[in-house]
Amino acid sequence: MTTLETLLGDPDSAGVWNLVPDRSSVTFKVKNMWGLLTVKGAFTDFSGDGQLTAKGAVFGRVDIMVASLRTGINRRDQHLLAADFFDADRFPQMSVVVTALAPTSGKAADLRADFTVKGQSAPVPLPVTITDLGDGAVRISGEAQLDRSRFGLGWNKLGAIGATATASADVVFVRAPQ
Repeated sequence: MTTLETLLGDPDSAGVWNLVPDRSSVTFKVKNMWGLLTVKGAFTDFSGDGQLTAKGAVFGRVDIMVASLRTGINRRDQHLLAADFFDADRFPQMSVVVTALAPTSGKAADLRADFTVKGQSAPVPLPVTITDLGDGAVRISGEAQLDRSRFGLGWNKLGAIGATATASADVVFVRAPQ
C-alpha cells in the first residue's frame, strides 16, 4: 500500500480499524493574552475506530475524555474543565465523527467530519495526510480551526483569548483481526 488510492481500493484493507492510543496524540493550541502567548494542551485519554468498506468508503469515530486535558498548569486545567469552558462534569466526552473521505492529491485527503463539544455538534472541514507506516498501521494527521463560540466555549474575560483554537490529531490505526 504505497498510495492512498491503493489503500482505499485494496479489498484486503476493508474492515474495522482500531485507534492505537499509545502511538497517537490529540492536541490543541489557542492564542491567549491578546495574542502574545500560545497555550498548548493535550488530551491523554481517547479511543476510536473506523471502517473502510470494500468499495473504498470510510467512516469512523474518535471519542475524547475531556477530563484528560493537560496544559502543564494545574490551575488553568481546572478552569478549562469548569463550566466556563468544557464543563467536564456535564459533558465528559467530545467526539469527532467521520462520515466520508475524499482523496485530494498524493497522501492528502479531506474528511467530512462532525465535531461534538459540550453537546453541540457542527461540521468542520478536516484536511488530513494519510501515511502507510509499513507495519500494517496507518497514520492520519490533520488539524482544524475551531470557532470556540460555535461549541459553547466562548468565555473570554476582557477579550484575552483568541476566538479560534487549533485542534490537531496524529492518530495511528491498525486493522482489527478478522
